Amino acid sequence: MIVHIECMNGQVNVGIVFDDLFIFFHATKMNKPSIPKGMRDFGPEEMAKRNYIFSVIRQVYALYGFSCIETPAMETLSCLMGKYGEEGDRLLFKVLNSGDFLSDFDREQLADISSLSFAAKVCEKGLRYDLTVPFARYVAMHRNDLSFPFKRYQIQPVWRADRPQKGRYREFYQCDADIIGSDSLLNEVELICIINEVFSRLKIPVKILLNNRKILSGIAETVGCAERIVDITVAIDKIDKIGADKVFLELSSKGFTEAQIDRLKPLLLVDGDNREKLAQVEQHLSGSEVGLKGIEELRFVLDRMEHLPLQAELIVDISLARGLSYYTGAILEVKAMTVEMGSITGGGRYDNLTGIFGFEGMSGVGISFGADRIYDVMTQLDLFPKELGVGTHLLFLNLGHEYADYVLSVMSKLRAGGIRCSYYTDDVKLKKQMSYANNLSIPYVALVGDEEYEQRCIMLKDMQKGDQKSVSVEELLSILQTTFLL
Repeated sequence: MIVHIECMNGQVNVGIVFDDLFIFFHATKMNKPSIPKGMRDFGPEEMAKRNYIFSVIRQVYALYGFSCIETPAMETLSCLMGKYGEEGDRLLFKVLNSGDFLSDFDREQLADISSLSFAAKVCEKGLRYDLTVPFARYVAMHRNDLSFPFKRYQIQPVWRADRPQKGRYREFYQCDADIIGSDSLLNEVELICIINEVFSRLKIPVKILLNNRKILSGIAETVGCAERIVDITVAIDKIDKIGADKVFLELSSKGFTEAQIDRLKPLLLVDGDNREKLAQVEQHLSGSEVGLKGIEELRFVLDRMEHLPLQAELIVDISLARGLSYYTGAILEVKAMTVEMGSITGGGRYDNLTGIFGFEGMSGVGISFGADRIYDVMTQLDLFPKELGVGTHLLFLNLGHEYADYVLSVMSKLRAGGIRCSYYTDDVKLKKQMSYANNLSIPYVALVGDEEYEQRCIMLKDMQKGDQKSVSVEELLSILQTTFLL
């Protein structure tokens, strides 16, 4: 083996020769730290806001009787591949096998590193693409330990090798809730109520788009291309982005005839309220049993929602397709009303997803909140509570280590009362300590010197007003609780 290393224009280039096979690598010179594109660091202020979103979603999920689980970041590729359609398979992050994974390959196989067989042998695992397929795997593996219907929620990161852009990241969090082991459409109603509750608490005005994959199957039948439902749904799912005319042009370029497209047009261009849309579609799908079943299911959901308070706008959207191939019934997406952003929540019914893992007959339905996009929407609309910017309520300044025992005992009482406080432990100039408090926007500072130590009191300073006064420990706790907790 021969190794050649050279450094040119800030890059390190490495060449390795096995006999007459040459493999070339290059890496950026590591003199400046960076992170992969589409991934982000989060500082304290950002994390406070993100945790606020997670907390609201967790509270609502728990309110509706869902239990929390977690699954590993990595799954076997056999678990992931083929579950998300061709595009989903392409966007999977594949993980190289650990150890000397090249030792089992001869020179001929190494020369063909672009082949699928090579990739399959060196990558047996992948980062999860979503939380639904791992959940189906979890249910199949733990079926004997679960009571059905099983209502679970899960808040964890997922990864997709997508092109980073506004609102689209390669690593992002999903906040899923699923009900598995029940065919009842009341579950769809409950999930819509959860969506409404979460966005009401977050104060984001939204519209919930609702459709049914059975209706899309009925459309494909009516058009005369039942076997090409994927081509149809992929095209019509773009209607909001590129317009109806371009969707029809795309279908034409894929070999759909003018007659087929003409039969499709009135189905996608229905208007009126939700009931009127369904009535129009029903007329066109009168010969499709599966299509009529989808309309019946949508009507059931709409009938139930009429008796429930709903702040979000519920809209039947016949063009809504959602790209994931495992949906079989109701499908939904949520979009913010006043911000240009893609879907911030999505979901749907998936019959027998666990069947791919050997556990047949388990129908399920679920939703997923896109926490990162919700964060972006709330930032644009300035919806985060102002108090989230307050990390530490009170900072004790250091006037000498001889006061440390007293300060620590006071902080213990304050923390027991729910007050977030900290001690500047380094013995440095007071000006530097005050600058530290200002930089962190800490609203109050406390000083303990000779007089305070002897009288067992604290000098409290309001950093915004500039006022300061001597208070007892009990008065200090009362002031801070009134300000921050009541």
